[in-house]
Amino acid sequence: MRYLWIGLAGLCFALGVAGVFLPLLPTTPFMLAAVALATKGSPRFASWIRQHRLAGPPLQRWERERAISTCAKGLAVMTLLFSAVVIWLTIPSLAVRVGVTALLIGIGSWLVTRATPSR
Repeated sequence: MRYLWIGLAGLCFALGVAGVFLPLLPTTPFMLAAVALATKGSPRFASWIRQHRLAGPPLQRWERERAISTCAKGLAVMTLLFSAVVIWLTIPSLAVRVGVTALLIGIGSWLVTRATPSR
């Protein structure tokens, strides 16, 4: 069972890294899942993720304060807007465009209402 947790954590971490470069693929939820899964399978891997130069600080802020930095919020909202524009330019179905746009607006609203780190 331990190897399953480690494998899933690795997959989530890889998807999180891919999400940095691919619109519509979220980074943060995959990184949070990677830490949670790694904690069950390999505390050492979970610690490595938390100490990672790029992924670590946002994860630590989230775990400590449930907070997202202003810069991360801005980048996320810009990515959501870009994704909405791509959807509207490439998807022929109005229902799909409206549905996905509504989902993106919901995600963006949730993000901007999260706390900002105290430090």
